[in-house]
Amino acid sequence: MDLASLSLADLAGVLLGFFFTLSVFSYILGDNALFRLTIHVFIGVAAGYAAMVAWFNVIWPQLLQPLISGTQSERLYLIVPLVLGVLLLTKSSSRLAGWGSLSLAFMVGVGVASAIGGAVLGTLFPQSNATMNLFSTQALPGGLDFIVKLIEALIILLGTLTTLIYFQFRARPKLNQPPRRSPVVEGLAWVGQIFIAIALGALFAGVYTAALTALVERSQFVVTLVLSLIKP
Repeated sequence: MDLASLSLADLAGVLLGFFFTLSVFSYILGDNALFRLTIHVFIGVAAGYAAMVAWFNVIWPQLLQPLISGTQSERLYLIVPLVLGVLLLTKSSSRLAGWGSLSLAFMVGVGVASAIGGAVLGTLFPQSNATMNLFSTQALPGGLDFIVKLIEALIILLGTLTTLIYFQFRARPKLNQPPRRSPVVEGLAWVGQIFIAIALGALFAGVYTAALTALVERSQFVVTLVLSLIKP
């Protein structure tokens, strides 16, 4: 890294990155003021960036600008989101917070509906369809590869079904006994729990790998900058 060839703005960015990187690394020695300062700066920058994105991508082009220069129908259409947005601002006041419950309930309802729709249409149906396609005669090759692909398809089918059964909590009540699922369902749910543990382990490995990659990149950045500073 040639610091002499950098502009003043780039040099300031490099030095700030170096400072904040060391501040984050200082948490190894325990919680301290530099680490807390870095966290506060990160949260502030993230909040400011989110506010700017919301303003330039949503509030101004999709709400205020149509209200100012839009047609009559567009203005009438935007009355509802404008009122809900104003009511949501009342949540900042303890006396007027009740007025914002309508906007909050609308947001929660839309969020839950989107989550359920995404889970069903984006995960459940595609996963079921992909599992069924594994057993298509056109997808399976011939010879020894047929046996290998068939075993893979059976494992995927077993994992899909047992994972869904794991989240099935219906049980028949018995006299003087707490409700329990049947032994068959309990056994299949136990197998599904193994598949869930494998999936979570793979996700954790991915997160750990990403964190380790970021650590290596930041460490290399610090070493490169230090060598650039001490290089004659």
